[in-house]
Amino acid sequence: MDRRDAVKSVAFLLGGALSATTIGVFLEGCNPTGNKDNSKLFSPDQEKVITEIADIIIPTTSSPGAKAAGVGPFISMMLKECYPEEAQKAFVKGLDDLEASSKKQFSKSFLELDVKQKQQLLGKLREETIAAQKAESDKTEAERKAKENTVIQKPEKEQAGKPMAAKEKKEATPYFFAIARDLTLLGYFTSEIGATQACAYLDIPGHYDGNVPLKPGQKIWAT
Repeated sequence: MDRRDAVKSVAFLLGGALSATTIGVFLEGCNPTGNKDNSKLFSPDQEKVITEIADIIIPTTSSPGAKAAGVGPFISMMLKECYPEEAQKAFVKGLDDLEASSKKQFSKSFLELDVKQKQQLLGKLREETIAAQKAESDKTEAERKAKENTVIQKPEKEQAGKPMAAKEKKEATPYFFAIARDLTLLGYFTSEIGATQACAYLDIPGHYDGNVPLKPGQKIWAT
């Protein structure tokens, strides 16, 4: 199994932990975005910021963190090669907004902040993202119910003989922090460090048992 296949496998195992944007990328096969040259999508400083963000999300604890696992370059590569242009633009704007927030709140560039200051900025961004995603989900659900009620209330004569309308495909709104979190998780747990040090790993596993209870404090098994 190569790295791309491993990423797909972990993406589906994480399931609801990932945003709709990222799930959509993998459902569509994680295909390249086209012939457009995305090699200069991020500036050198933005590449460093991406690495720092990943390391705040998964810091070094009893096992090495995201920076040691090379997650920053992985995030950059995935965005350049797999994500649609709309998501790329949203991510670049997110990086710009994060830098602006850093200078406004701390009068320093994000790269100059200490760990606690970075955590503070990203924690606020996380809460804002959760709130925005919930609002979008609630709005979508309300619109769906409204359409269902409209169809039910129409006289049978109006509905009879009419072909069933195709479902409208609504693209998920790409959120900067959600994409950063998604790719940090995917990059870390498909890396050698993530699989062999953050997780319980057996290089020569025995028989498969799909229902093994975990002991308190035990690491999850690598997939």
